[in-house]
Amino acid sequence: MHGGARRAAAAVVARASSAQAEPKSEGAGEGGDKAAEGEEERPYEEYEVTIEKPYGIKFSKGRDGGTYVEAILPGAAADRTGQFTVGDKVLATSAVFGEEIWPAKGYGQTMYSIRQRVGPLYLRMERRFGKLADDGEMTEKEIIRAERNSGVVSGRVREIQLQNYQRKMAQKMQREEDLRVGLKLYKDGKYEEALEKFESVLGSKPESGEASVASYNVACCYSKLDRIQASLSALEEALKAGYEDFKRIRTDPDLANLRKTEEFDRLLKNYDESFINDSAINAIKSLFKFGKN
Repeated sequence: MHGGARRAAAAVVARASSAQAEPKSEGAGEGGDKAAEGEEERPYEEYEVTIEKPYGIKFSKGRDGGTYVEAILPGAAADRTGQFTVGDKVLATSAVFGEEIWPAKGYGQTMYSIRQRVGPLYLRMERRFGKLADDGEMTEKEIIRAERNSGVVSGRVREIQLQNYQRKMAQKMQREEDLRVGLKLYKDGKYEEALEKFESVLGSKPESGEASVASYNVACCYSKLDRIQASLSALEEALKAGYEDFKRIRTDPDLANLRKTEEFDRLLKNYDESFINDSAINAIKSLFKFGKN
């Protein structure tokens, strides 16, 4: 555990919901602005999808705490359904086991259900037509529009920049709090609850150092729960994010279940440069029979 700052679709069903359009903004501009606002007012739809691992889809935490599609891997199961679009929101998922359906109450709990799922994964989604519920930071386009609609351009821009900075700092503080609480839950043996906190960190666009530590801690939780594939996946994410404490990985008692597998050694061999260099040196020595009389 680290205490630092951490197949084709089985079935596809799509259906339109009776979701209401968002209220129209008064005083909409002409031309491009009017068309853009009209697109924002497009009613959302609900659809249902059942897919199998590997899903090939990345989720992130929205400003409302919900779970949203951030990216879709081309050619993977999610992409082959033809249903998912970036920005879609998860409304419900399969339970970890069986046919029960769980509402998507929060990002951490939802990601726990998705990662832990045994068998095909059912998702009830809200199609948002590319409208993202991001971290609250205004885009360049939004800033330009705000400038146009404000009486004092320079003051408005400074206000937006300050708001974006404050949001980023608030998110960073929340990630630190989630990590702290997650570590406490972990030490108390509440691995599933700890997972929700660590997953929440990962869904909030963490910095690389935060992401590597949180992913490592997720791997430890899954190892403790004897969910080997989920643990391997999380450990690989930690390594991709820059986690480099290979001595800890090879000796951490929290990863004991994981180290029993052949996949563990294969994974580390792909990232541990010291192991790669030693192997190369030994291979050269063997080739030229160094050290022999």
